[in-house]
This record gives sequence, structure tokens and C-alpha cells, in this order.
Amino acid sequence: MGSDMGLIVKTMARATIPLIGIFGAYVISHGHLTPGGGFQGGATIAGAGILFLIAFGINEAKEKINKSLYPALEGLGGLVFLAAGMLGLGVAFFYNTLWHNGPIFNGEPGTLLSAGYLPIMNLAVGLKVYTGLVSAVFAMALFRRWRK
Repeated sequence: MGSDMGLIVKTMARATIPLIGIFGAYVISHGHLTPGGGFQGGATIAGAGILFLIAFGINEAKEKINKSLYPALEGLGGLVFLAAGMLGLGVAFFYNTLWHNGPIFNGEPGTLLSAGYLPIMNLAVGLKVYTGLVSAVFAMALFRRWRK
């Protein structure tokens, strides 16, 4: 049994999902320079996953979503965030030691690599938020179907 959505909705979802993912990746990677960051970008990318679930239905999503990959990626995002925070423990928790007045990246304000650990932490938070939100919505959709 497939989705009740029509051809137009599925076609527009196929065209829109990659664009939503690209925009979410932009928000994550530029979060230290512009409004946004890991949480906002992860929620945006999760919107692409939720759009897939709505447009193509629960059966197609069950075929495409790897049930063991999402919890592993969510844990990896949390571990990377914690590890990045603990790298500067000799001085202070979340101390920025990456590219801190180095010869190549001198931390010039306004550049993509000017924030030290922040882009890495934004990636970790984005991964955690994306996988957590998609897993939660997918679980709610499965529970709703099970209750019928």
C-alpha cells in the first residue's frame, strides 16, 4: 500500500528535498557567521526527511530508512560534540585550541575557518538534531499506524 499523495506532490518533493538538505547544510556550516547553527540546520534537514515521509508514505520510508543507522549517527553527533568540548580541558571546557593563532588559519574574523571548534560542534549538533527529529517523527508515524 503506497502513499495517498498524488504525482504532483511526489514530483515536487523529489525536487525540493535536495534543496532543503543543501540549505540546511549551509545553515550548519555558516552558523558561526550568520544566524543559525547546528540546531537550526539540523531541524531544516529533518524537514526534508519529514517531507519524504509525508509525500511517499510510511511503507516507502520503512524501505529507505535504516533503523540501526539513525541511533548510531545520533550517538556519534553527541560524542563528537562532547569530544570537541573536552579537547581544551587543560585550560577550560570548550576552550578554542583549534586554529588559534596558527600559521595557516589565524582566526581572521568573518572567514569560514575563523571560529575554531564552532563549525565542528555545529556539525555534531546538526547531526544529532537531524537524526533525533527524523527518528521521533518516524516513530510517531509508526505508532499512529499501529494503533489503527
